[in-house]
Amino acid sequence: MSSQHLAAILPSQGSRFEIQQRPTPTPGPNELLLEVHSVALNPIDYYSRDFGFGVSSYPAVVGSDIGGIVLQTGSSVKDFKAGDRVASFAPAFFKLGSPDYGALQKKVLVPAVNTTLIPEKLSFDEASLLPMAVLTTWSGFYSIGVARDTAFKPSDKKGFLVWGGASSVGTAAIQVAKSLGYIVFATASSKHHSYIKTLGADYLFDYKDEDVVEKIVKTAKDAGIFIDTGYDAVGAWKHSMQVLHEAKGDAKKAMLASAPPLKEEEMPKLGDVEAKFVLAPEGDEALAEHFGFVFNKWLKEKLAKGEWIVAPKIKKMGGGLEGLNDALDELKKGASGEKLVLNL
Repeated sequence: MSSQHLAAILPSQGSRFEIQQRPTPTPGPNELLLEVHSVALNPIDYYSRDFGFGVSSYPAVVGSDIGGIVLQTGSSVKDFKAGDRVASFAPAFFKLGSPDYGALQKKVLVPAVNTTLIPEKLSFDEASLLPMAVLTTWSGFYSIGVARDTAFKPSDKKGFLVWGGASSVGTAAIQVAKSLGYIVFATASSKHHSYIKTLGADYLFDYKDEDVVEKIVKTAKDAGIFIDTGYDAVGAWKHSMQVLHEAKGDAKKAMLASAPPLKEEEMPKLGDVEAKFVLAPEGDEALAEHFGFVFNKWLKEKLAKGEWIVAPKIKKMGGGLEGLNDALDELKKGASGEKLVLNL
């Protein structure tokens, strides 16, 4: 195995990525060394490049979403072997940009608990869309107290609001909420409605309508459905909280998970509605257990049973690592109903 590989290096805050060779690391006892085939890009990637978000020292390597192949396993790893096709969440954010753990390179270290086997019919591009979206969704559900074993029946009339249903996290939130038995109310541009319907959304609304909040609340009340939990995937917490406030029925309080960052002192409240920034559990053991549930158990089972639809649509970007800066510049302009993916 070669002792070096190509990586997109951040030499300093605010600089452009530079493509360089760097040493290939060896996995620790509970880690995997992956060969990266596809990387899905996320806003955090250009936040890290342009503003140093999640980076403590330089040079750094960032990036999160991987579709690839296991090259080597750590001494304590039992559930993976060399040659396995996987989707994995590279822990660059949790490692503060430590170069061995960022996805934007040809070979990367990842914890085994961050990784899930993928079926042969799933491409590496498709696999790269899974990790960040599914993890962020489940972390949001954890943040607002939705239990993993939630299993509502249609007769329970339990609604769940997803604001930003065409976004990567939004498409995942729709599917997770539906799997738990919620009746899903989702917002998105009307051009995405038919697609989002296939993911399990029961009621769809165009967020651009001036009276969208009133429409959602009326629809829920007319159907006798109570909406006391929701997920804001795009930073529209004011509208999201208004819906929960007016449609929560007899619930004593309503909870909204917010994927866009909110500082503790900025956490909004509206009467008996509270918003929480999406956070994973604190502490190494709790965090590893959370990741293990999401990737080694829940997502693995959903993929094996064919019960997960990869979304949103993929937009392939050219140039490999050399095209990374241009791809992130395009992502900064906004991506609607699609996910930008690089092949390495």
